[in-house]
Amino acid sequence: MSQVPTEILFLVEEDPTGGYTARAVGDAIFTEADTWDHLQQQIRDAVLCHFDDGQAPKLVRLHFVRDEVLAV
Repeated sequence: MSQVPTEILFLVEEDPTGGYTARAVGDAIFTEADTWDHLQQQIRDAVLCHFDDGQAPKLVRLHFVRDEVLAV
C-alpha cells in the first residue's frame, strides 16, 4: 500500500498573455486560469481529478515564480 503524500507543490507563474499557469512539481498536473481565485479552484479540481479517492494530499502549496530582469 502506497503512502498518501501530505502536500503537493505547484509552481505558479503569470502568463505573458494574461492570467496564470500552475504546474505541479513531481506530478503531471497542469492548469491555468484568468484570475487568481479561479486558478486556486482549478488547482483544487485538478488535484482531486489526478489522485484516486482518498489518495490526494491534504495540503497544496503554491510557489509564485516571477522572472524579472533589471538593467544596470
